[in-house]
Amino acid sequence: MKKLFTFIFIVFITGEALSQTYEYMVITSVESIVPAGLGRSRLISSDEDRNYQDYTSKRSEEDDSRNRSKREDIRVKNFEETKLLNFYNLTGIRFQNIAANDAVITSKLNDLSENGWELAFVTSGVESDAGEQDGNGIFITRFIFKRPLTQD
Repeated sequence: MKKLFTFIFIVFITGEALSQTYEYMVITSVESIVPAGLGRSRLISSDEDRNYQDYTSKRSEEDDSRNRSKREDIRVKNFEETKLLNFYNLTGIRFQNIAANDAVITSKLNDLSENGWELAFVTSGVESDAGEQDGNGIFITRFIFKRPLTQD
């Protein structure tokens, strides 16, 4: 009998864990790799929600009409912007700036962790300087967090 109750308890707990739903949040760091420190670097997070379905259309052979959602409706006006330092200054790459950015980003990650957010994924990309005529470049990292939705 004791084994049966233990089995039922384990099945119940496992079922609860498997049925967990999460909410997600994305934090983006944009770090300038423009020579001479002319770019801007920021850590960005939105304070507004958007429903992707409001800006999504389904196209098919029968209905090939364009998505008519307006860009201004998608834009977010309430967001958090944390200043970061650029990777370069007039003399070249600035390692102190990279370390400073790491410290600021770590602070943000720790704050989110303390508030119940778990880092789920990290993805990054670079658009680098393509030579003399370009002069542009960014290093972008997206931090994707999740936390369990509370059951009311």
